[in-house]
Amino acid sequence: MFIRKKSGSDIPYSEVTPKSLYMDRRRFLAAAAGVGAAALAGDKLLDLIHPGASAHADTRLQYSKSQYSTTEKETPYQDVTHYNNFYEFSTDKDGPAKLAGTFHPLPWTISVDGHVKNKMKLDYDAIMKLAPLEERIYRHRCVEGWSIVVPWIGFSLNNLINKVQPTSKAKFVEFTSVYRPSEMPGQRTNILDWPYVEGLRLDEAMHPLTMLTVGMYGQTLPNQDGAPVRLTVPWKYGFKSAKSIVEIKFIDYMPETSWHRAAPNEYGFYSNVNPHVDHPRWSQATERRLGDFFRRPTLMFNGYDQVAPLYTGMDLRKWF
Repeated sequence: MFIRKKSGSDIPYSEVTPKSLYMDRRRFLAAAAGVGAAALAGDKLLDLIHPGASAHADTRLQYSKSQYSTTEKETPYQDVTHYNNFYEFSTDKDGPAKLAGTFHPLPWTISVDGHVKNKMKLDYDAIMKLAPLEERIYRHRCVEGWSIVVPWIGFSLNNLINKVQPTSKAKFVEFTSVYRPSEMPGQRTNILDWPYVEGLRLDEAMHPLTMLTVGMYGQTLPNQDGAPVRLTVPWKYGFKSAKSIVEIKFIDYMPETSWHRAAPNEYGFYSNVNPHVDHPRWSQATERRLGDFFRRPTLMFNGYDQVAPLYTGMDLRKWF
């Protein structure tokens, strides 16, 4: 077996402590030493551990609990909102949280077209009324080797698909994210071919685990996590879950997705979490949960075995 020795530039973010965690703990310790334990009560303590969490102004959502949730411990809100892959804003993990304040998620419209009987243009209020909202606590695995557990709020995408009624020609679903370089500084670079495009096979999009997501942690989505509407596909690597979606198109061919176009040998169309298929620059056999020190084994399909029948007879090493 060929073993490639890592240089410093090849070490993925999973090998280091997230900057936001490191800085928050330094801040907490410094404040504790300066003001004493008595001053760290109540909201002051919360603000030191999770800056801004107690003053978060986003809208609270009404939802029910979901049968699809994992029982695993949730990743803290601060970590999920300050350690992000959202290249529309920045390639740095802490960059989106710093730069997303210039983004205006409302008003918002999603167009649904292609091979469907009922083409639609949905504003944000119409999207929120498509189906009852529910909270689903999902595991997520990033291709770089880190993972999170997030309480998303939304509903199965198949609620929308059933309303638009795909024709027999529809085989795939293409998702296009917003293009606003005036508000998204990352789109002023050529790191990817903008706008961001992702896709699923129709049966993958119809699976009840595939989620159209409008919130997290009881509230509407923060800008840096894909506001106001994103996709959540928990058995695939994180980049498959397109953020800030403006178009959903039903097509008869496999779409050319952004990361596959940029590096086809590293990012396949399916991108199922598979510990047996390594990224060319690092192993996918283990992962590190944000906030944890030790790594853990990566689970096939990220532990969502109920999707395995979607791939019966497929070579998932070839169709990675």
